[in-house]
Amino acid sequence: QVQLVESGGGLVQAGGSLRLSCAASGLTFSRFAMGWFRQAPGKERDFVAAISRSGVITYYADSVKGRFTISRDNAKNTVYLQMNSLKPEDTAVYYCAAKGVAVGIVPSRRPHEYEYWGQGTQVTVSS
Repeated sequence: QVQLVESGGGLVQAGGSLRLSCAASGLTFSRFAMGWFRQAPGKERDFVAAISRSGVITYYADSVKGRFTISRDNAKNTVYLQMNSLKPEDTAVYYCAAKGVAVGIVPSRRPHEYEYWGQGTQVTVSS
């Protein structure tokens, strides 16, 4: 049974930082590209960042580029999202997701292409 468990969310002031973690189990983690998505109330689930199997390739939404960093530790079956210079518009539930891919395939930005999802962690940024 595949499980993705996010942690690290919370309440932070604008300009602050948070580090989200997503621990995976029940899958061969190194065979999966990983993504972070977010969903604000009344809005669609949006792409935030993605990382390839090896961690060499990363993609970011324009809205977070330069502020957020995605990384992974395949030995710990964990993907991270370091969020700096947070803004009130970053407030959302953040989800990690896993997509099985072949070697060399770039990670996807499309939510519907991901096979497994975590339950989400709330991030609230106050102004």
